[in-house]
Amino acid sequence: MAGPGFLISSWPWRAACYLLTGALTGAVLLVGLVAAVAVGGVLALVLVGLPLLLLTALAGLPVASLERHRLRLVDRERVYDPHVRPSAPGLWAWLTTRLRERATWRELGHALLFVGLLWPVDALAVTLALFCPLSMAATPLLLAGGDGREAKVLKAWTVTGWPAAFGMALAGVLLLVLGGYALGVTAGARAGLTRMLIAPREAELGDRVVELARSRARLVDAFEAERRRIERDLHDGAQQRLVALSVTLGLARLDAPPGPLADQLAKAQREAADALAELREIVHGIHPKVLADHGLEAAVADAADRTAVPVDVGFRLPVRLPEAVEAAAYFVVREALANVDRHSGAGRAEVTGGHRHGRLHLEVRDDGRGGADAGAGSGLTGLADRVSVLDGRLSLSSPPGGPTLLRVELPCEPTDLCA
Repeated sequence: MAGPGFLISSWPWRAACYLLTGALTGAVLLVGLVAAVAVGGVLALVLVGLPLLLLTALAGLPVASLERHRLRLVDRERVYDPHVRPSAPGLWAWLTTRLRERATWRELGHALLFVGLLWPVDALAVTLALFCPLSMAATPLLLAGGDGREAKVLKAWTVTGWPAAFGMALAGVLLLVLGGYALGVTAGARAGLTRMLIAPREAELGDRVVELARSRARLVDAFEAERRRIERDLHDGAQQRLVALSVTLGLARLDAPPGPLADQLAKAQREAADALAELREIVHGIHPKVLADHGLEAAVADAADRTAVPVDVGFRLPVRLPEAVEAAAYFVVREALANVDRHSGAGRAEVTGGHRHGRLHLEVRDDGRGGADAGAGSGLTGLADRVSVLDGRLSLSSPPGGPTLLRVELPCEPTDLCA
């Protein structure tokens, strides 16, 4: 609107169309609401008008839908629809869903404000900024269409003679130029108010955050399912083939006479055994079978047994938790114990925790040198992101000189008792 190109663009006319349609819509809505309330109030005495009054309470829905379409005249940004899809098909499910939504009542408030205040403002703006200047600019035509001596302008001023008629026309053109800007400002303010009432950006951002959190959780679940599939395929496929190969090489070695062939078969059997051991470690790192079969408590004990530093385990969990929670907790413990082995210089470590008050609590402590930094390549940054997806918290305390304490909290509810 700051440049002169605004007046020769389509925006003044779009603004005028927006305000004009708003005035017409508001007038029709006023008549419809007054008639519906009056008829519903009279018929409510015999209970027949109660459904009509209920429908009147939902009048904000079609009005808001129409407003979202009208906003496209002056606002190119997509207008957010805050309503959720009913959980089941049918009129009753739709009705109960809409009546529970805050957006429904906010839109009813917008409809009442539209009827009581906004459409008269629209009508006044169009009248003052467009119709009045156009009437003044048409003064010479009015004078020519009459007797040529006088003309009535806006039923307020009498113009006599052509000099006064052209002067009035010039004033009308100047007011029409100013009115173009006035229409733009009014339509912009009106559209901003409407968007705030029927499609607040805060609600849109909140819904997007919720959907983002849900999508992240779905990705975590899909990731865990894929890890389990890979673990199962390796365990039942490649691992079993290596076992069969090792057995076959052993039998061939027994049948072979002493000499170079037997030595080569023995070497091949050792290579197969080493490959099988490496594959088992890889499978265990992808998704340990003990976690899937026996739960988090057994998996934590297994991780402690695999750690070179002695680990005291005081973790008790007589229930099974959601798979994503168990996997996240296990890999946090495994990464923490791996850091104890590689970096801490600790003589002893401890894993404690359990499930209480709807949260899984885990602590990994060591008596090492301390000074650990979660962002310095320890592997805990990715685990912290993974924990945050589950609305959990991961904290690390590791002052120089130790001790180091890693604490994890994950909200969850038990899914089953451990066998």
